[in-house]
Amino acid sequence: MGISPRDRFSALFDGGIFTDVKVPAPVADPLQFRDQKRYPDRMKSAQRSTGENEAMLVGEGEMGRTKVVAAAQDFSFMGGSMGMYVGNAIIAAAERAVKIKAPLILFSAAGGARMQEGILSLMQMPRTTVAIQMLREAGLPYIVVLTHPTTGGVTASYAMLGDVQIAEPNALICFAGPRVIEQTIREKLPEGFQRAEYLLDHGMLDRVTPRTKMRDELITIIRMLLKQPPAVRGDLPAPGPEQSQSKTISDESQTTSPAPEKQSGPAKAETKA
Repeated sequence: MGISPRDRFSALFDGGIFTDVKVPAPVADPLQFRDQKRYPDRMKSAQRSTGENEAMLVGEGEMGRTKVVAAAQDFSFMGGSMGMYVGNAIIAAAERAVKIKAPLILFSAAGGARMQEGILSLMQMPRTTVAIQMLREAGLPYIVVLTHPTTGGVTASYAMLGDVQIAEPNALICFAGPRVIEQTIREKLPEGFQRAEYLLDHGMLDRVTPRTKMRDELITIIRMLLKQPPAVRGDLPAPGPEQSQSKTISDESQTTSPAPEKQSGPAKAETKA
């Protein structure tokens, strides 16, 4: 089941509170591309249906009281395709993470590069790779969560460069899809081929984690990589009015009661001459 980036961030950050990170807008329709529709018309349709400007959202906030920058692709926005805006978003996320010295978590979901931007979309592969290198040089963790599906040029670049690679159960993760491979080699592929569990068994992933446990898993990993103590699971409730009043009375009784006299030892008996 798909989930929008905003809903994902609401479940991810402490209290569901996060701030959008501004992403520079690229040139619109640089190739004047047209298929059945004009590229700007496809963009307007996707913006109306999703309520977002583009296929990636970048936010910052706290997870387990640790500062975090997160980026998430929206598959419902033109298949989460990687164009110039997505490249700009990842660079903006990396620069913000370096500036505030926070780890970067990326949630991938894409059909690959955006064909309406041609070679300009493919150029985002080296651009995003350089952005990830900025995090490495700053000594900051980069964690990737691969969601269903993650394919094409996204898999061939920033989606497989994480310090820790996590996937949601049964997510399709590949460059070319299984149908293309079967038609090319004319052989039946193994069951579960290119799914998250298959990749975990073959060493391509570190973890497969269900969405319900993702937040706790990410908090644990982040704090381990940052060499921080385990996260605080909850705060003790503030004392109620009755508890506070009884404590005040107890303190006052201790300050007003007289201290017992000290005895140095048994008194000596007087002797007569």
